Amino acid sequence: MSEITSDAAEVGAASPSAAPAAQKSDVSRVAVASLVGTVIEYYDFAVYGTAAALVLGPAFFPSGNPTLSTLAAFLTFAAAFLARPVGVVLFGTIGDRLGRKRALVLSLVLMGVATVGVGLLPTYETAGLAAPVLLVALRLVQGVSMGGEWGGAVLLAAEHAPPGRRALYASIPQAGPPLGFLLSSAVILPTLAFAGKGGFADWAWRIPFLLSTVLVVVGLWVRSRVTESPVFRERPAEGAAAPAPRFPLGALLKEYPGRLLLGIGAAIGGSAVYYLTIVYSLSYGPKALGIPQPTMLTATSIAAAAGAVATVPAARLADRVGRRPVILAGAIGCVLWALPMFGSLKTGNGVLIAGAFTVGLVLFTLMFAPIAAFLPELFPARLRYTGASATFILANTLGGGFAPLVATWLNAHWQSPLVLGAYAGGLCLVSLGCVLALPETRDREFGL
Repeated sequence: MSEITSDAAEVGAASPSAAPAAQKSDVSRVAVASLVGTVIEYYDFAVYGTAAALVLGPAFFPSGNPTLSTLAAFLTFAAAFLARPVGVVLFGTIGDRLGRKRALVLSLVLMGVATVGVGLLPTYETAGLAAPVLLVALRLVQGVSMGGEWGGAVLLAAEHAPPGRRALYASIPQAGPPLGFLLSSAVILPTLAFAGKGGFADWAWRIPFLLSTVLVVVGLWVRSRVTESPVFRERPAEGAAAPAPRFPLGALLKEYPGRLLLGIGAAIGGSAVYYLTIVYSLSYGPKALGIPQPTMLTATSIAAAAGAVATVPAARLADRVGRRPVILAGAIGCVLWALPMFGSLKTGNGVLIAGAFTVGLVLFTLMFAPIAAFLPELFPARLRYTGASATFILANTLGGGFAPLVATWLNAHWQSPLVLGAYAGGLCLVSLGCVLALPETRDREFGL
């Protein structure tokens, strides 16, 4: 894996002038645009994850076995993750060749169309087999969109960042997942209270999906006003040295295979912790342990809020001491805390669950916030959109997208929340080893 340590001339030795500093007003606008768009994207994903846990199984995959219906709904959740690599190829090519901003706007449009479409779908009772087929198709579109969103949002912020604050600015979109989840909970909880459990399962589950229309319009307006990344604007023209290749993913696989694999491993543990906490527990707690649904939503919302609050401090620390020390601290913490965290579900006590989940998501944030700068810094600008997206999205797919499915299977055999901790802790141990194998990137220049 000589590419891990030997290509400083391309990735890290560019002069500061290669990435001209953006105007302060531009930087602030970009920070807001990267956060708003990511919040919207993850709101849409969180709404689907919550709906899958609560109602989509019986509505689109009716069976006499509630576990099978829920498993089928989580399969559609995983389907979107399987489509994310397609988004990496599509938006990575657009982002590396045509611009970060263009890729971001298109990804947001796709997500909005797919999410609103889910809210308008007929159920199995009305449309028969066509209903689940259409649901899966829209989930695949959502997945393609998500494959391009994260890399573009992070790069647009990071490549506009002032010197010495790259992790801070790159981490701003990282607050999007917990904030998107909180926003979805802020819509779902009142809707549940208003319509009741029966009304929510019958018709009110559509409301959070349809409200995405307003959010997408706002997000598109914000993103249309940002400037393109200064690093991309200064890219070499065709025919110059090291321009963006016509097929960035192929070049990435050829030139940086070791760094790609280790980057995936570095992010896989955090993905498992997040999705087991935010998605799977919402189904598992009420159905397997009898914990009231509002209790689980409230506990996970408190934990998500704590994670969002911890994002900026964790990123600022990564700018001061380096990416690896902060990520390693989070990985070690998650390995040690995973069993107590998910073991708290056995108590059924909402306060204890909220406290345990809060500690877990703060530790997760120590991994998650710096990774936004760490992964892009592993690759040169001509492959950066594709490289950052591929590492993070594949880690998200393997560690997060399949987490509810794996957890459902594990609990069908062992019937204990402790298996969730063992699973999440094991993947965090993988992340620990991969981060140790990667170089520190804090002092690398971000130019071409």
